[in-house]
Amino acid sequence: MTKAELIADIAGQAGLSKAETGRIVDAFFKSISNELNEKGKITLTGFGTFTVAERAARTGRNPQTGKPMEIKASRTVKFKPGKGLKDAI
Repeated sequence: MTKAELIADIAGQAGLSKAETGRIVDAFFKSISNELNEKGKITLTGFGTFTVAERAARTGRNPQTGKPMEIKASRTVKFKPGKGLKDAI
């Protein structure tokens, strides 16, 4: 499902226009990004938990040449589904 399909689906279910729903979805995504950047965790009861994980620097291999290369430390987002989502699937 693309973002446009998500907006259309939500607009249909909520009886809102696609433009209004698009602004709501954008605000929702921005709120999630800001909160993860500031506090590192969001829990949506019944849906799941988003957390920020730190990845340490490590040595990897270039798949084309096979030569070792350094991979920088980074941050990534992890998602753990909640019971409601697991049961729905």
